[in-house]
Amino acid sequence: MAFSSMIFLCLFLPLFLLIYWRAGTNERRNRVLLAASLIFYVFGGIGYLILLLIMTAVVWRIGLLIGDFRAEGDGRRAGVYLAAGVAICLVVLGIFKYTGFFVSTFTLGKAAFSIALPLGISFYTFKLISYMADVRAGTCDAEKNYADLLLYTSLFHQVSEGPIARYPDMKRQFVSRKMTSVSFSNGLWRFSVGLAKKVILADHCGDLAESFLPAASAGNHTVLAVWLGSAFYMMQIYLDFSAYTDMALGLGRMLGFRYPENFNYPYLAVSVRDFWKRWHITLSTFFRDYVYFPLGGSRCSRSRCAVNLLIVWALTGLWHGASWNFVLWGLYYFVFIFIEHTRRDRGARPLPTVLAHVLTLLCVYFSWVLFRFTDFSQLGAALGGFLGIGGSGIAGRETILLLRNNIFFAIYAVLACTPFFAQAGKWVSNSITRRRGSHACVYFLKAAAVAALLIISIMIMTGSSYTPFLYNQF
Repeated sequence: MAFSSMIFLCLFLPLFLLIYWRAGTNERRNRVLLAASLIFYVFGGIGYLILLLIMTAVVWRIGLLIGDFRAEGDGRRAGVYLAAGVAICLVVLGIFKYTGFFVSTFTLGKAAFSIALPLGISFYTFKLISYMADVRAGTCDAEKNYADLLLYTSLFHQVSEGPIARYPDMKRQFVSRKMTSVSFSNGLWRFSVGLAKKVILADHCGDLAESFLPAASAGNHTVLAVWLGSAFYMMQIYLDFSAYTDMALGLGRMLGFRYPENFNYPYLAVSVRDFWKRWHITLSTFFRDYVYFPLGGSRCSRSRCAVNLLIVWALTGLWHGASWNFVLWGLYYFVFIFIEHTRRDRGARPLPTVLAHVLTLLCVYFSWVLFRFTDFSQLGAALGGFLGIGGSGIAGRETILLLRNNIFFAIYAVLACTPFFAQAGKWVSNSITRRRGSHACVYFLKAAAVAALLIISIMIMTGSSYTPFLYNQF
């Protein structure tokens, strides 16, 4: 089940909201939310639900042991159990996510082996690791109630694609939160915007990316098609992932929760480092807090800092997928991050803002080419296509016609990657409020916009095939 599926929108969500609203107290609502999360997850397979239950139980027990030893002042044994818990989580993740990758690598591709990936295992594994690390660091107490830790692990708003929330923040909200009409309406608005962003913009960007530059056949395309196909994929992956985040945060607000933001218009970044402060923010902060800082961060020699960055970015790439192109993608970012670190340490003058923004966009643009093509022969063909190597000329008639037919959509999609519509909405809201002196008209227009977005999105969904969120596969 996915947020953009008809069964979720028309059956699961309305029924859940009705029961949740009538539950009354937060304690009862937590039980409803846990039951709904387990039902949501079971659509991915009963066996994978059992795996989630077992992993949470193991981490719950290890967390109690870590907490006991920390309370006794036995940091060494607490650290041993933390290491054991992390190892167990990573071994399970490795079995399901990387077995086929290692078999193919060590047999030089002669043996094929694959295991279906449990829904959200990359995300909930990191949540469990962060929980144990926080207990060891004293950031939070060990959770004595297994159901609360299970709710944190399986919460259906976050389980498949994050954001990777920290347990101390979630625990406070399990105990104390308020579900108000204002929070519900704000959440419904953001959920509706995310749904529309997914089915109206992201999915069509994906169709255009495949039309201009199919992932399965990157050769024999015009230069313009290669550039346009990669540009539409660049927009698709942002619009798709940020749409899921909008929907997840919107669902949280509807229920009284506040989850951490995961995106901040990353294509406005003026450096690669700035890009990763804006893109998949909770993953970046996870690797910073639980890998980079424990390794020593940047408070060490330049060579040691380089090793720390190399480890972080190799792991970041590998986390995204069991394929060498993802490792290459992570190392690609390591090179640029290290260059920026070196320039900063040497006191180099910053580049002009416009130039820095253009160079960052180009860097990110080509990174998504590495990210998209898992087959290195197709990747090579795509990279050659940017220069017209092995292609069919500069621009063909079909490419130009397809661009003409979608030019206004392309402009709209580009603007959707910027704060343009958010700022326009605030300007309209403020203008109406100043003129009429009341917020009633704004609330009415917002309600009408929510209804329109939901209706249009559902109409598109009923008339097209289901397209899963891109990050579900990670």
